[in-house]
This record gives sequence, C-alpha cells and structure tokens, in this order.
Amino acid sequence: MQPRTDNAVLQNEYSTWVLQDKHSRAFAALTGEAGKQIGRNLNLQPASSPKCLGCHTLNVPDEDKARSFDSNDGVSCENCHGPASNWLGPHAARDGNYQKSVALGMYDTRDLIKRNEKCLSCHLGDETKAVDHETIAAGHRDLYFEIQPFEAVEPKHWEEPFPDDRAIEIRGLSVGQAVQLREWLRRAGRDAAHNWPEFADLDCIACHHSLTASKDSWRQAAGYAGRRPGAPAWNTSRFAVLKPIAHLLDAADARDLERDVARLNQLASDPHADPAKIAAAASEAAGSADKLAHNLAAMNPDPGAAAKLIAAICGDADSIANQGERAAEQAAMAVNSLYVAYLQGRKPASDAKIHAAIGELYKQFENPSAYNPTPYAHDLRALGNLIGGQT
Repeated sequence: MQPRTDNAVLQNEYSTWVLQDKHSRAFAALTGEAGKQIGRNLNLQPASSPKCLGCHTLNVPDEDKARSFDSNDGVSCENCHGPASNWLGPHAARDGNYQKSVALGMYDTRDLIKRNEKCLSCHLGDETKAVDHETIAAGHRDLYFEIQPFEAVEPKHWEEPFPDDRAIEIRGLSVGQAVQLREWLRRAGRDAAHNWPEFADLDCIACHHSLTASKDSWRQAAGYAGRRPGAPAWNTSRFAVLKPIAHLLDAADARDLERDVARLNQLASDPHADPAKIAAAASEAAGSADKLAHNLAAMNPDPGAAAKLIAAICGDADSIANQGERAAEQAAMAVNSLYVAYLQGRKPASDAKIHAAIGELYKQFENPSAYNPTPYAHDLRALGNLIGGQT
C-alpha cells in the first residue's frame, strides 16, 4: 500500500507492520518449538499465560476486547500507542495532527524519555512483567536493549518528526542510555525488596562461561574489583557506556550517578548484604539516573559531539571490555549509532574500513563464552582512532 501524501498520516502503517515488523510475529513465538519448550520447562501454556502475553501480544481484560480482537496479531499498534478508540479517527483525518492525538490519549512516542519507557517496559520489564532467572534458565534469551540500533532496523511507518534536528541521534542515544539504566536500577530495587537475590540482575556470563586453565583466564587476571572472588557480579553493562557519555555531556550529574552506582554495585555483589540496603541504594541511584535523563533530554548538543562521544567511549575501552561481554556489546552498538550521527553530511575516505571494523566488533559476541576483553579493547581503540582520524 502506498503512503498518503495529502495528510500527516501515511495510512499504510498496518501493511508496513504486518509485512515487515517482527513485532507482528511476537505471539507466534509463543506457539513455536522454542516457545513450547520454555512452556514445558515452566509448566505453563505460553499462548495463554499472563507471564508471556504481557510482552508477546496486546494483553487486555476480556471486557475491553472488541469482536475483531485477535491475540495472534502480536505486538500491535495499541501496545505502543495506547488504546485508540478516542484518537484513531481524528489522528487519520486531514486536519489531524500529532498534538491533537496526544491530547486525545495517544501515547507520546516523540518524547524521548516516554519512548524509551515504552520500549523498555518489555525489552527490560516493569512492575508487572519481567524475564527473571527462572525464565532464562527455561530457555528465554537474556534481554538487552539499545534504542538507536533497535530503531534502525524497525521498518518505518512514520514521517520523521524532527527532520532538521541534527543532534537527534546523539540526544536519542544519550537519553536512551540514561533511561535504560534508571529502569534497570528500579528493577534491582524491586527485586531486592521482594526476591533477593534475583540472579537475572547479575552478570550472567560471569558465571555461565567456558572454564579454562587459570593461566588462560582473563577474569582471574583482571581481578574482582569491589567484590570477593567467587561473589556474584552485579550486571553493570547498562552503565558502562553511559558513564563516559555522561561525564562528557553533564559532568556534575555524572559524578553523582557514578557514586550511587558504585555503592549499589558493592552491595549487590556482596552475597551477605542486607536486601533493604540494596533496595535503598538502587532507589537513590535511580533518582540520579532520572535527573540525568531529563537533563540530557533538554540538551541540544552540537552535531560535532558525536566524534567526541565516540572518542570518550573508545578511550574507555579497557574498563568497558573488562566489565564483560554485555558491556562490550553495549559499546559496539553505541559507537555504531554515534558513527551514523557523525556521518551526517560527510563521506569519510575510510568509511568502508570503519564499517568493516564495526562489523569485526560484533563478531566478537557471536559466542559469548569465547569473549576476550584484550582483543576487544584493542579493536575498540583502533576503531576510535580510525574514526578520529577523519575529524
């Protein structure tokens, strides 16, 4: 279906979603072989269990369902944009506009903080749904998220709302990192208050990795900063990339957040720590992350900041690499997104080499147990130098 050009809404959104968007196949994942196996392990029926339906389809009370409601639609329009009965008609009208639709109840996805909150409600979890350690052990994949590369592969069913905002990629990445950390901290606080330790909050691969001889173990060589050897490590990956970004864009708030996260990390990595103290530390750190997120959302960074942010992340290569595979993965996705922002109006002579170098970084995550921080840190620094050489 061809998009409309006589009003603000393309009106081919449904066909784009149903033909190209993986969200439309989210419910089908529950009835496939992997979904059935997870269901057997958890002793539940995925296609009817609220534990699964909350993120794999539009899960609403029976009294709110129209005759045409079908769970097989998966994650559809109203999952992201909210109940549409009040705003859908005016939204598609010729005189409709985004602000009117939001006033009538449409979820405001142009607000960067709200956009991330909506995505993270499933891609990380919220008060009503989460992928816990039991679910991961049953076969569900571990959750990770980075909004910019995820959006890059999302088939567009919208007009670009900020075509002249040359800093939107930078601001989107920075806010996304801050909101992601805030929601992760809130999750840690909830789990500490009700179900500690929740092993899904810890660094999975710190325990689930291939064992090697002591002389070949990079983990033992790197040591166990802030925790005793053998103590489970809290998952710090969602702060690994935000830390250099925040110090560059908002140094004062970055210092407060770093202090609060370090305190939580120390407590969460101590198997004898008081869960109430963990919950309190998580709440305090979440408040600092929330303040940072709102400050970043209000900023208007110069487009040239992309190169500085890449340099900051790549300059922190050793620290990021030694925090494990998930932190390294976050850094690769962030540098990839920032390079897209950097490319606006440019065609560097080394563009092909840079894209190849980014691809090589991603290859290091194909087998998480085989991840090694030494070559990763070397490659991340080399990528930073390659990009820096174009500025």
